This record gives sequence, structure tokens and C-alpha cells, in this order.
Amino acid sequence: MQSGDNLLNDRYQLLARAGAGGMSVVYKAQDLALGRIVAVKVLHEGLTSDREFLHRFQKEAHAVANLSHPNIVTVHDIGQDGRRYFMVMEYVEGWTMKQVIGRQGEVVGAPLAMDRALDLAIQICAGIGYAHRANLVHCDVKSQNVLVTRDSRVKVTDFGIARAMSETSLYQSGQVWGTPQYFSPEQAAGEAPTPASDVYSIGIIMFEMLTGRLPFEADTQTALALKHMRAMPPSVSEYNNAVPGQLGRIVTKVLSKEPSGRYRTADQLGRVLIAYRDNALSETGPVAAAGVALVDKTTAYYEPEQTPQNTQMSSTARNVDQNGDPVRSAPTQHYRVPQVKDEPDWLAITLGILALISMLGLIPLWYAVLLRYMG
Repeated sequence: MQSGDNLLNDRYQLLARAGAGGMSVVYKAQDLALGRIVAVKVLHEGLTSDREFLHRFQKEAHAVANLSHPNIVTVHDIGQDGRRYFMVMEYVEGWTMKQVIGRQGEVVGAPLAMDRALDLAIQICAGIGYAHRANLVHCDVKSQNVLVTRDSRVKVTDFGIARAMSETSLYQSGQVWGTPQYFSPEQAAGEAPTPASDVYSIGIIMFEMLTGRLPFEADTQTALALKHMRAMPPSVSEYNNAVPGQLGRIVTKVLSKEPSGRYRTADQLGRVLIAYRDNALSETGPVAAAGVALVDKTTAYYEPEQTPQNTQMSSTARNVDQNGDPVRSAPTQHYRVPQVKDEPDWLAITLGILALISMLGLIPLWYAVLLRYMG
């Protein structure tokens, strides 16, 4: 970076490169107007020549800026400096989920403890589910786009760019956007992503957290895409026999090839995981017997019925209840998915009975007509 290129719009002082991807470079920067540290995502100049993409990017950035949720990275500003287009976001101190999984003790890629994996997965669902309620699909959910703070709060980032790309002529030219290790079968087939596509990608992250590895690996992107489309995912228990069977079945459902076989939104998956976590069995259950440490964790800020509003979120937002106190969950030793019984559809039964009675009532009439006709 040239010395004259480290200041954007005479306001954002770029301090250090923090990361890079296929569509942008992220810098740690200082907002000189407000005196705070921020993250600045600068689009690659190769993308800025496409006016359609820039229009979509700016539209998506405005939509994301209206998301106010503790589990989503806040967007503060979008701007342009010459040919450089950028997005300004809150700066999150911590690691990506990929780094968290890779730092488990001395074993690279060891699985996370069960309670920690569930806590982080629920927070991911809370953030992405909130976006789904605002009719936003992330399109590129992956471990690298999930940030984890030092106090284990999740912040989902990188909304907007992949979605903007997927709806422009660049996407229509036949290139599949997303990250091959995490994208859904329908994305691999070149179809438009839906909330269920994000759910599939969350399932890949859950598999990675519980096993320390990805469910599908291949030497080429094409081979990897075909595995997402055709190959059955392995069970998490194949790589971590401490994972209870019910949790393994949840992951298997989330990784269904057909979107209709998964949970439709991240909110639905989040509620299933919360129910699983909160319905404890005995202290001598399989999880405890396997020696998996389960501790009291702060739960995600989860609002299933709240509609996203056009408000900004403070970067210091915490997981709190209505009184401002931290929300905490009870210590658990094992989890059980509540069995939902199919209730009778009394309306359908009643209508069926009435229809039967009506038909039986017509029998005397038919008989009278028949006698009159024969007579």
C-alpha cells in the first residue's frame, strides 16, 4: 500500500491489512472523524468496472446497514474514493471460526467441546435468522465469515457482496459464487440461493466444529461441487463418537440435498438447537459418560418474533435480558430433542364427517328417483 493510498475520503486511515478474499481486502483502520477503530473492506478494482454489480453492492450494503443484531457485524458506512469502493464496519477483536477450530490444544482441527459448539451454532443461527426475517440471504456462510470475540460472542460478517454478485450479469455468465467447501447443492448447481441454502452452510460449520474437519473434500472445485450435489455426507459420529446420536441426526437433516429436507430458515434450526440444549437428561447420560466438559454459557440474543428495524447497533451490544442482566443457561450434561407428536387435524376430520353425512342423506332421494324412473 502506497503512503498516499492509506487514507480514504480524508476520513478513514488504513492502519494494517487484516485479511483478504476473492472479492475484497479488509483493513484495520481508524475513523478520524469519530476517533474509533473500524474495519474497512475495499472491493477489488476488477469488480468496480461492472456498474450493475456496484449498484447491487450499494443496495445490499444499505440493507445490511439496517440490520441491528448483536450476532451481526454492524455496517457503519459505504463510500467511494476514486476507483476504490469500500464498506466500513465495526472492528471485532477475536478470531474467525476457522481459527477457533484450528486452535484446539495441540491438535490442529480438533473438535470443539459439545457445549461450546452448540452455543456458537445457536448464535450463528440467531444472526443469520435475523437477516432471513429481513428477506436477506447471506449466500456465503462459512467459518471464515463467522467471527468469535474473546468472550465467545459470535459476529457474522460479509453480508452483501456475494448476494450482490449472485444477482448481476457476472453471475449470469455461468460462474458459481460462494465458497465450494460450504455452499449448498443448489448453489453448486448454479441455482439462486435461498434461506435454506444458508442453513446448509451452517450445517457444514456445525460438522466442522463437532469433528474438526469438513464433510466433503476434493482436489478440484468441480469435484467438490459434485460431492455436495450427489454424495451422502458422513455422520459426525464417524469422526467423533462423543457426539450424541440425536445431535448427529440434526446435522444430517441440515445437510439434506433437497432444500425441503432441511429447516427452512436459520431461526428454525436455532430453535431446534435451543430445545436440544435445554432439555437435559440425567447426569450419567452419554455425553457426560464420554467425558465432554459442559459448562454454563451465555446464550445467544435470540428474538424469533422480532422484525428487523432500521436502527444501528452499538458495537458494545451484549447478550442481555429485559433488565439488562446477562442471559445465562442452566448447566447441562446431555441433550434431547423433544419428540413432537402429530396432532389430529380436527377441522379436516369434521369436514369429512359432514361430507359423509351429506352423501348418506342423498341416498333416499336417489332411491326415490330410481323408483319413479322404473315405475
